[in-house]
Amino acid sequence: MKIAVGIIGILLGLLVLLQSCTVATGGHLVDNKALGEAGSIGVFVGFLCFVGGAFAFGLPLVSVFVFALAGLLAFMVSGDFPDMMVWGFVSVGLAGLSAWAWRSGRTKAANATSQRAQP
Repeated sequence: MKIAVGIIGILLGLLVLLQSCTVATGGHLVDNKALGEAGSIGVFVGFLCFVGGAFAFGLPLVSVFVFALAGLLAFMVSGDFPDMMVWGFVSVGLAGLSAWAWRSGRTKAANATSQRAQP
């Protein structure tokens, strides 16, 4: 599960970065400040998704918080940049999957430790 969340998070981050960079540039070209600022925050959301995907491999609990922050920021700017609503839901979903991977990893480790302790 950690590998899947990591790969999806990294690819999602690159996709959001590309789309948000385009929107931010377009917003600044047509002097639409709200769209330009939403695109700039979208670039940060893409960066957070990329970082969350990278942390999902080794530190899934950290990626939970990073994906949750990315989702919150995406929901904040979804009024000016409607596509961010989709990326916010995907980020929150990846946070949930990463939490599940972290929890199942802890359960497996606890079971392995208890089986070694028994004679």
